[in-house]
Amino acid sequence: MTYRTIVVHCDASKKVLNQLEVAAELAVRFEATLVAVHARPPFETPAFDVGFNMGPLVEAYEQSIDANQKAARTAYDKVAKGKHIPTEWRAVDGFADDVLTVTARYADLLVVGQTNKEDSGPTQDDLPETVALSTGRPILVVPHIGAAKPPGKVAMLCWNATRESARAASDALPFLKSAGNVIVLVVEPHSSEQEHGAEPGADVATWLARHGVKVVVQREAAASTDVGNVILSRAADYDVDLIVMGVYGHSRVREMVLGGVSRTLLSSMTVPVLMSH
Repeated sequence: MTYRTIVVHCDASKKVLNQLEVAAELAVRFEATLVAVHARPPFETPAFDVGFNMGPLVEAYEQSIDANQKAARTAYDKVAKGKHIPTEWRAVDGFADDVLTVTARYADLLVVGQTNKEDSGPTQDDLPETVALSTGRPILVVPHIGAAKPPGKVAMLCWNATRESARAASDALPFLKSAGNVIVLVVEPHSSEQEHGAEPGADVATWLARHGVKVVVQREAAASTDVGNVILSRAADYDVDLIVMGVYGHSRVREMVLGGVSRTLLSSMTVPVLMSH
């Protein structure tokens, strides 16, 4: 298994170069096709008197949409230049979450940026979690501060013996197999035949080792409300450059609800996080 098609969200935000540079490096590393996707959200009619002259609003919308696309394309061209990989540029009409959800289903990995509340560029507050819960593909979320180094040399797999963590481990195999060191982090494990087994973390470590992964198991105790902070602390302690985790939650109509651990990591992450649902 490897990544042959990598999709990256190319919006017009100030931090877009961060996710573009990570995605481009991964495309080179895995000899993948890089597909940059820019979403052009539709015009939404304001909820006031239908007799209002909509002309100026429509004109302003069109100017803004065109300017955003131009800025995004400029960033994409800057990063793609000189990369000896197949690349594609796509500008698609629609909301970013809808566009990326569908596009990612025909790819191996989707790269998006962490939500940055201070960024004045066009964004959606819950884009990473919305797409992670709906697309069926792994999502690599790049911190808004960027990645200090290419992700995957020292990776940490957050393991709790659930379906979601198993899916994340499988989806991250191209990273894990090429990593110099993989830490399986098990927080507050409970031994049982249905979940962790007699020695929490041992079974998944054995499975990974059979794939040639260099793996160690780290067990931690923590209150259920503090698991996210434990993950972030251990990532800093071990100089981790990639966190792998299953994402928990459920989807409603244009509303996504995540578990507390996922929320903590997405709000406070300092290294890329690969999520699967």
